[in-house]
Amino acid sequence: MINIRDSGVKRLCAVLEDPRCKLEKLWLRDCGITDEGCSALASALRSNPSHLIKLNLSENKIRDSGVKRLCAGLEDPHCKLETLWLRDCGVTDEGCSALTSALKSNSSHLRELSLSLNKIRDLGVKSLCAGLEDPHCKLEILGLMKCDVTDEGCSALDSALRSNPSHLRELDLTGNTLRQSEVKLLSDLKDDPRYKLERLLY
Repeated sequence: MINIRDSGVKRLCAVLEDPRCKLEKLWLRDCGITDEGCSALASALRSNPSHLIKLNLSENKIRDSGVKRLCAGLEDPHCKLETLWLRDCGVTDEGCSALTSALKSNSSHLRELSLSLNKIRDLGVKSLCAGLEDPHCKLEILGLMKCDVTDEGCSALDSALRSNPSHLRELDLTGNTLRQSEVKLLSDLKDDPRYKLERLLY
């Protein structure tokens, strides 16, 4: 753990907003960052010269308020972010709702989203599914390991992935309480060449 905290993130973001900065990957796992740091990152993601395509904020307690601030950056046309890791960040269904709005945004470039080890539960999954069903959503990889998802959330995912616009190729549901019957629906979908899903973990 390196405690750069929000003050350190703000200094980094001043560099990210510089036209000369070409940084594409930023790993800030377990750095003591909160929603205040997320505000600075959102501003950097909205900056005209932003080249950042991968951001890892896992194991920071940014919670839903931080996710909402990040989403303001994700929805901006200048944001090029393709990979966002938010593992074990205290995210709930409220944060998922904000992410859904970002996934449905016309300008979203997001291809990989990890929400593993958050208590998003079925309500959060249902919210995300509204994004997966949207034609603007380009998400290809979704991590939901140990998120307290049950059959209800699994059923919503199955419905979303069967929708025409879905691009999802990889889905991780490891460590959730799912019945074999619900998992089989997704497994059948994976084995059907009409759909995009290639890898299913449960």
